[in-house]
Amino acid sequence: MNLADIQKQCSPGQVLAVSKLQPAEKIRSLYQQGQRHFGENYVQEALDKMEALSDLPDIAWHLIGHLQKNKAKYVAGKFSLIHSVDSLDLAKAISQQCQKKNVDQNILIQVNLAKEETKSGFDKDQLIKDWPELVLLPQIHIFGLMTMPPLTETPDEVRPYFRELSDLLQILRAQTNQSIHPLTELSMGTSHDYQVAVAEGATIVRLGTILFGERPPKM
Repeated sequence: MNLADIQKQCSPGQVLAVSKLQPAEKIRSLYQQGQRHFGENYVQEALDKMEALSDLPDIAWHLIGHLQKNKAKYVAGKFSLIHSVDSLDLAKAISQQCQKKNVDQNILIQVNLAKEETKSGFDKDQLIKDWPELVLLPQIHIFGLMTMPPLTETPDEVRPYFRELSDLLQILRAQTNQSIHPLTELSMGTSHDYQVAVAEGATIVRLGTILFGERPPKM
């Protein structure tokens, strides 16, 4: 399946090409086919690719991997969107760095709906509790929510998690100033289950294997 067909299947959602561990040449090739949004997991790898591909004027970089608080100084103001803000402490660290640099940063809040110990993310109840403090943090703008559901045999098994994230977004929208925090985005769905995610309202789907083929091993 080519890029245009995949983008059509995901419409009106946005295809985010997960380019972690992929060489810059493959990213450039997808860019030349019309892909503009790329997602990286590792901060230094992402920064290196930004430099290597700085000649591509309208490329948009997203950070989708786990982010440690001590790395906040490297990412503030650098990414179109950070998907993986998984705690109040991390949001505070990003906000503090944005204030130091006098930049703004768009973020998504990662929610661990299945409460998996192997995955990061806010517990749903904790997010609702922390929300009044989150929305007051200066120079960050919350654009929506992200989740990574459990791996399942069939894509349809994760539908309830996608639906729950969509419902949670509506709950938060009702108590938020959307001129500061738009809350328009649902980042959910991968190469395995993106069609279900789109059906449940995904606005960003994170696709790696289906676009790049198998990922090279991490060195």
